[in-house]
Amino acid sequence: MPNKEVTYTISELADEFDITARTLRHYEDQGLLMPKRKGNTRIYSHKDRIRLALTLRGKRLGFSLAEIRELFDLYDAEHSSRPQLHSMIAMIAEKRASLQQQQEDIEKVLAELDGADIKARETLEKMKHH
Repeated sequence: MPNKEVTYTISELADEFDITARTLRHYEDQGLLMPKRKGNTRIYSHKDRIRLALTLRGKRLGFSLAEIRELFDLYDAEHSSRPQLHSMIAMIAEKRASLQQQQEDIEKVLAELDGADIKARETLEKMKHH
């Protein structure tokens, strides 16, 4: 028996990932997704679904759609050349450094918020006793 690949409609993916069909079409226009067509109907593969999940995660982490597409292109290259691999490694290192800086900034802000919270609670406690 032939192994039938699991496929998804545009509305199934839009619902699952809580995005609009327009967003999916935009990602397709940007070369991030490559659904097959049956007439006017888009048919998304399991690979498209994984790419969509990676795209949304990449966006949350601050990657541009162009950067995400570049990473997909590098990853998809049959025989990646040395310059392609160096480019991918450099891009990952740059994004890692940026994310680590964001993480440090977030930790500092959280510590400041904790301090402000403690002060506000202490002040409220003192007001209760006066």
